[in-house]
Amino acid sequence: MDKKDIVEVLERIGTMMEIKGENPFKVRAYFSGARTLQTMEEDLGGVIEEGRLGDIQGIGKALTEKIETLHSTGELEFYDKLVASVPSGLMDLLDIPGLGGKKIKVLHEQLEVDSIESLTRVCLDGKVAQLKGFGEKTQEKILSGIKNREAYAARHLWWKAREVADRILPGLEDLPQVERVEAAGSLRRGMETVGDLDFLVASSEPGPIMDWFTSMEGIAEVTAHGDTKSSVRLEGGMQADLRVVPSEQFFFALHHFTGSKDHNVRMRQKALSMGLSLSEWGLRPEGEKASGRKAGPIEAQSEQDIFRALGLQYVPPALREGMGEVEAAERNELPELLELSDLKGCFHNHTTASDGRNTLEEMAGEADRRGWEYLGISDHSKASFQANGLDEERLASQVEAIHELNQSGRFRVHLFAGCEVDVLSGGKLDFEDEVLDTLDYVVASVHAGLTQDEETMTARFIKAIEHPKVTMVGHLSGRLLLRREASKMDVNRIIDAAVTHGTLLELNANPMRLDLDWRHWKRAAEKGMLCCINPDAHALHHFDYQLAGVNTARKGWLTADQVLNAKPLAEVKDFLSR
Repeated sequence: MDKKDIVEVLERIGTMMEIKGENPFKVRAYFSGARTLQTMEEDLGGVIEEGRLGDIQGIGKALTEKIETLHSTGELEFYDKLVASVPSGLMDLLDIPGLGGKKIKVLHEQLEVDSIESLTRVCLDGKVAQLKGFGEKTQEKILSGIKNREAYAARHLWWKAREVADRILPGLEDLPQVERVEAAGSLRRGMETVGDLDFLVASSEPGPIMDWFTSMEGIAEVTAHGDTKSSVRLEGGMQADLRVVPSEQFFFALHHFTGSKDHNVRMRQKALSMGLSLSEWGLRPEGEKASGRKAGPIEAQSEQDIFRALGLQYVPPALREGMGEVEAAERNELPELLELSDLKGCFHNHTTASDGRNTLEEMAGEADRRGWEYLGISDHSKASFQANGLDEERLASQVEAIHELNQSGRFRVHLFAGCEVDVLSGGKLDFEDEVLDTLDYVVASVHAGLTQDEETMTARFIKAIEHPKVTMVGHLSGRLLLRREASKMDVNRIIDAAVTHGTLLELNANPMRLDLDWRHWKRAAEKGMLCCINPDAHALHHFDYQLAGVNTARKGWLTADQVLNAKPLAEVKDFLSR
């Protein structure tokens, strides 16, 4: 295991011991050990190899042995036995916001709560509100968390769904009976979360394809096995549907099953206005009835042919949300959307100086390998103590190291010295101006107080935006998809303030964030605000998240001209200097 994985195990041990009511000093030792390990800047493997782990304050002999075992084997018998001793239903309660080990222990001992279901019952009966340390607000928050958890269970992150689809598609492509295959639905449109996976195949021999699909590796349950349509439940809970159509209908079906519903309705209306009928079976004169699976008189060798037949500019899947794209296509006014290849760097990235997994040099080397022109380093500021945030002295050392690395010529990529500075209560920044003056840029983010009311949170962000040293705002809403709702705020007022003061809003490309939401970007860009797509990278492979960010930017109608990090180094330097 690497350091971050071990930290998670230690924290989980502490939580389980808390639930079981173990000695508070032992519990605290595991949480303390996790924090110590998280903030340690040295390479853990090197420290272990040199036998120095036990010399670090906060890590005693017992903890040293467990950490070394986890690091070398990835397993720990003590942990496994502890997991087995705690009812799984109690561990499920940790998914509910606001519930930690101590509160779960109280619920279990005083109300016999041992599952989400029993927790729901005692909340609805009003018993939780009567417990010391809980109250009405906590009870309401728990019920809201349970409701959200149920809704979240039916959805999956786009990133995860894409990984599953990428494992299935090659298998379909390799089948000799398959002429064409595509993933459709919300995955193809690049929605931030996906319900089911939809696969569409063109073939005149569906039987063998269905047999392969319903017997492929990783299936938990076959829910339907038909001649031309089958459905399976995959391990992990995701559902996948497969449809097979004749090749002449493929692109009509691809358009239809890509959706969205609102887009399809608008396209059918457009077809009707021209005396045509559009469906998954084809495009034909409106009076002609579809017969069986015979395609209509208008042929399509691509989706572009369908739009062309309706007198429309081609609408990319990302824009098919029924939000004015058909009307824009009628006027030939759809933008040339941003491509992943347009990006030349990014700015929101973390190193081992705070809570990242890789060193400054390793991050620079990876950016170099990807051919980027520039890379910004923005480790956390001191208020984010849980993320080993930098104080003034450590930040100054990092800025100096960045300047020295640029001067050394070791890497082609240019490094910018930044910081993700916490926006404190009331909008004050975590560092004074003289510290911010030493930086090339500042990412201002909120990490605490996410449940403030709408007016307070809006004013907090606007005050930060008005600060002349703030370059961009990080992950504005604070949401974690399928885990935490967005903070309440007036996004339109914040956008207007950002435009007025020349401040950027980040599009955080972490697949759990994708924040600012794509639904706001078209308006923001039309008002003249630049976007900056950042992976919020805490490890080298997190740079891959830029793909998710670009997908979200495309859904927001963004072009390369509207994205700061699609501009070359010289223009970025000029922008930051202003």
